[in-house]
Amino acid sequence: MTDRTTILHIFLLLRSTPAWLALSRQARADYIAGAVRPLFEKHPPRSSRFFDAEAFSGRCSDILLIEVEDLRRYGFLIDALRDEAFFGLPYFQVVDVIPTLEDSYRDYDAETGVAA
Repeated sequence: MTDRTTILHIFLLLRSTPAWLALSRQARADYIAGAVRPLFEKHPPRSSRFFDAEAFSGRCSDILLIEVEDLRRYGFLIDALRDEAFFGLPYFQVVDVIPTLEDSYRDYDAETGVAA
């Protein structure tokens, strides 16, 4: 077994709503800067990244990747987003949440002696 910290990579598949799309691009940018970024600063994940998927998927329009070491902090961030228009109005609906462990098979192999 390795002694590295377990980092959970959580993919949130999101669908933008008509309420979000009705905002001007400037209003969207202002909302992210004024309401969403402060929540990520208050409940900081290890890292986060946002991906546009609408041109490639009918299932979701966006993907938010959040990396965390502490699931409570992740839960706090999601609760804060639910209290905001981001998930509360909603501006975005959650299509799916996919928690993952990067290269987990390597840890399993090392733990069980399957691979050197």
